[in-house]
Amino acid sequence: MSGGMMPGSGDKVGWLTSAGSAAAEAARAHTADISRGTNQTGVRLYNERLILSLIRRHDSLAKADIARQTGLSPQTITVIMRQLESDALVVKRDRQRGKIGQPSVPFALNPDGAFSLGLKIGRRSADLILVDLVGAVRGSLQFAFTYPAPQAVLDFVATGIGRLTADLTEDQRQRIAGVGIAAPFELWNWEEQVGAPPSTLDQWRSFDIAREIGAICPWPVSFCNDATAACGAELVLGNPGHHLDFLYFFVGSFVGGGVVLNGALYPGHRGNAGALGSMPIAAPDHGGGFASQQLIRHASIYLLQNRLAESGRDPSILWLSPDEWGDLGDLLDAWIVEAGDSLAFAAMAATSVIDFEAIVIDGAFPPEVRSRLVARARKRIDDFDVQGLSRAVVVEGTIGSGARAIGGACLPLLAHFSRDDNVLFKATP
Repeated sequence: MSGGMMPGSGDKVGWLTSAGSAAAEAARAHTADISRGTNQTGVRLYNERLILSLIRRHDSLAKADIARQTGLSPQTITVIMRQLESDALVVKRDRQRGKIGQPSVPFALNPDGAFSLGLKIGRRSADLILVDLVGAVRGSLQFAFTYPAPQAVLDFVATGIGRLTADLTEDQRQRIAGVGIAAPFELWNWEEQVGAPPSTLDQWRSFDIAREIGAICPWPVSFCNDATAACGAELVLGNPGHHLDFLYFFVGSFVGGGVVLNGALYPGHRGNAGALGSMPIAAPDHGGGFASQQLIRHASIYLLQNRLAESGRDPSILWLSPDEWGDLGDLLDAWIVEAGDSLAFAAMAATSVIDFEAIVIDGAFPPEVRSRLVARARKRIDDFDVQGLSRAVVVEGTIGSGARAIGGACLPLLAHFSRDDNVLFKATP
């Protein structure tokens, strides 16, 4: 959920911390400290990131197309593309023929241009993955547990990093941009939902997972709420509608979300934007009326798990096989109605604050469950009084159950290679 495990009280590692790995230095070869305002170095770095983001969105682009979409001069594009190619961040594809004029040479991201590791810490398992610059998963490991214990997760990461990077060449190792951690904030507050002994959960209060992982690896470490990280994965690797402003729900053991504004992930000042699990909604009470309750208590998978257990059925299929649940019958049907209606309430409340183009719903469940949940949310929204509101399209997410781990791996890629207005303007302290 968006609201769970923060780093401890030691030296805090920010939600997108970045420091001097070899890969980061290669990616930022032209950067310098940017004071308030703009300078040529900042503008050039911004343009490089903008071009990389455009190429990622379109799969490949010729220099003329890049010039048209950015408004930059052909000469500027040539200089930047020459540098990106020299840094091995882009590669040329075969010339495109059959059009008017000279054949054009499209550029694409070089998969081996950068690598990133992503860690997802969940209620029942931890996942560690290695992805390349285009987001393809090069390797993955999973550690299943009854409940998350800090030292056990750290031991899994220490072993897993070595296993996932063992087959990389020395040059590829030098291009690892960092490790991204996707985990709930303040996990220790969710004893009821996690089902762990209070003494175990309380260890997370003082256990700075980002700092501890930083001590066992040579790369910068990024930390982000797990649902917000999943939103980052949708932004970088999904979003087929190319929406610039969207609200994102990820329905996992705990529901959470993220916010994308003007094509960029918006974490908020304290990293807690999109704390959708904590959003108040109107839910039926025992007296037949409605009461204000948090979204987490009506649109989370742990509710379905508890109901399966109460009916004498094994709920482990929900996390051991997130892409194939089988036939769960009436219990699943009822959960989809409750969760879909609750997501609809939350979505409409959010669109009254920000004029989102789209509401994206994804989660740790099979694609057919996602489709049914989205259909239910759409149907419920159609029943609302939307006078004064612009309608947002409600669409399915595209990443699926692995979105949180993939999103964690996307954090260093976002930090180093995606469009970032802060490269141009730095706020006065």
